[in-house]
Parts: sequence; structure tokens; C-alpha cells
Amino acid sequence: MAERFLRSIEMALRELVIDGKSVGMRLDLFLARELAALEAPGGLSRAEIQRLIIEGQITLNGAPTKASVRLKPNDRIAIRWLPPRETHLQAEALPLAILYEDADCLVINKAPGMVVHPAAGRPNGTLVNALLYHCPDLAGIGGERRPGIVHRLDKETSGVMVVAKNMFAFHKLVAQFKNRSVSKGYLALAWGNITPDEGRIDRPIGRHRSDRKRMSSVHFLNKSRQAFTEWRVEERFPLEDGNRVHAALTLLRLRPRTGRTHQLRVHLADMGHPIVGDKVYGHKRKTVDRAGAIDSIVEGFPRQALHAQHLALDHVRSGERLEFSAPLPDDIAGLLRYLRGCRAEIVNGEISHRRQAQRG
Repeated sequence: MAERFLRSIEMALRELVIDGKSVGMRLDLFLARELAALEAPGGLSRAEIQRLIIEGQITLNGAPTKASVRLKPNDRIAIRWLPPRETHLQAEALPLAILYEDADCLVINKAPGMVVHPAAGRPNGTLVNALLYHCPDLAGIGGERRPGIVHRLDKETSGVMVVAKNMFAFHKLVAQFKNRSVSKGYLALAWGNITPDEGRIDRPIGRHRSDRKRMSSVHFLNKSRQAFTEWRVEERFPLEDGNRVHAALTLLRLRPRTGRTHQLRVHLADMGHPIVGDKVYGHKRKTVDRAGAIDSIVEGFPRQALHAQHLALDHVRSGERLEFSAPLPDDIAGLLRYLRGCRAEIVNGEISHRRQAQRG
């Protein structure tokens, strides 16, 4: 990569001529596509291309231009290559659970509690820091602060993620997420006995009108975006109070058809069935206990019980459909084992009999 980059610097100037297929495209979008296809050394993101246009390093027919200009037949674009800006992000030898890797993509099983990219007050210890150590050439792929990142999982959400290792792969993957050809499947444990066995949530999501840190499909500002979530019940877990069911939990398989911020958490919470352990969109509820056990294990679950279990996409070069699965993390797997044990005792009447004996 370094040798190709030096050769392109020596070449100094490259000229592209517009053909009929590209007429009418925005200049910045055309360049993002073409440079990705050429695997431009170091890669140029759309933001970097716009910066070069503003600085006059990219010209149209020999004159300065704008990123939004629409291309015409036989337009001539001159590009002066510049080295990508150095990143200030630090590479860190953090553990990565790698599910798949080749020259273009890296698929990982993100651990719960790991932030995806650095932000204010969190310069290290993130997935990006770990990726830069594992793939030193990742810097600058798709943006300085989020190299290689084409989609995200919340900090407390575990599961499968794909990362681009070059600009060609980055643009190909971004396009797949944009046109919704990527298939994503999640498992979530939610409060309540959710009926029927399957359904679809069709509610736009926007920034909450009174809490800017939250999203909402009910109380949002004027600006919102369409959001669709399909769900199917996998298991139900009754929680017993004496001889009657006081509360319940439902294990759901979720399939988001769109990719809005906090989409699954918001849609379920606004249905009245927040995800167990969700400190932002959940709400306090009093569950009965089995000698205090349900309170401490279920209500005290330390994160949202949400796991990105499945991801399917097309390989960026061959077009082959690839499918990846991430096993359940130990915390969610342990919680489900506990709930299955509780369910068996409720069905057999063991909890009620035990309480009656204690009262006697």
C-alpha cells in the first residue's frame, strides 16, 4: 500500500473524463465511487473529497468547483493526491473475538460493555483502538474517528459486526447497509407477555422532544425517520406471585429492516415492553421474587439483554452471500438458564408449595 501511495504522489495529477454512465452525478459521489473502485492508496472518504474540493485540490475542466456540481458529458476532473491526515487515535492490544477475516473485511463478535469508537472523554479502550492494533493500515478508512466502521452496536449490546479494511470494501458495505440488502438478526429479552407470536412495528423514530440523549417513536421532534422492526416470540417466561402469574418475560427474535439509532430498544419500550436491563428506555417495575432471587438476577441484570446474533451480507468482491453468527455471551445465556429453571418450577408448582410450607 505504501509503495502504491508513493507512486501516486509522484504521478501528482490524475485526470478522469466523464462518460455517459456518470452524467448527472454529484462530483463528490462520483469520486467516492471511482476512487473506491481503483482502491486509491490510503483511501479517500467523501468528507476528505469534499475537503480537497474546497481547498482547490480537485478541479473541474481546469477550474475550482463545488462538491455538489452535477457532471456533464466529457467533463474533465483533475485530482492532486494528498497523503491522508495522520490520525491521533492510539492502537491498543485489546482482545477481539474474530469470526471471519480476509483482505477486505473483518467480522467480530463485539463484547458487551465495549464502546465502538472514541468520543469526548473516551479516547481509548474502544473497538476502534483494538482494530487499529490488529489492522495498522485501517487509519483513514472511512473517516479519522471511525476507521473501518460501517455500522455500530450500542456499548452494552453484544454481537456480530463487520468492519471494512480498505476504502473499496468500505463503500461497498456502506451501499449494502443503505439499500437494506444486509440482513440482521437480534435476540432480546423483554418485559411482559408479548402477543401474538409475531408482528411488525412500523413507527418513525426521532430525537426525543424533551431529552436530547434519547430517541422516541412517540414523543419526538418534528424531524423523524421511518423505522421498521419485525419480531417473533422464541420463548415465554412466567414469573409467579403465589398462585397467579404476576409478571412475565418474553425472549424475542428481532429483525430490523432499518437502522435507526437505538431502534430496537425504542420500538420495544414504546410498545410497553422494554428490554431487560435497559437503563435508558426501561422503567422500574416490581417483580415477585423466589426468596429474593428474581429481584436480584432479573431486575439487577447489568445491561440491556440485547445480542446481535446474525448478520448476512454479500462479499464485496465475489458477491457471494456470507452469513455469520455470534454465540450468546455468558451473561445472557446464564440468565436464560435461570429463567428456564424458574419456569419449570412454576409449571410443577414447586414455588407455590414451597411458600405454603413456609407460611405453615
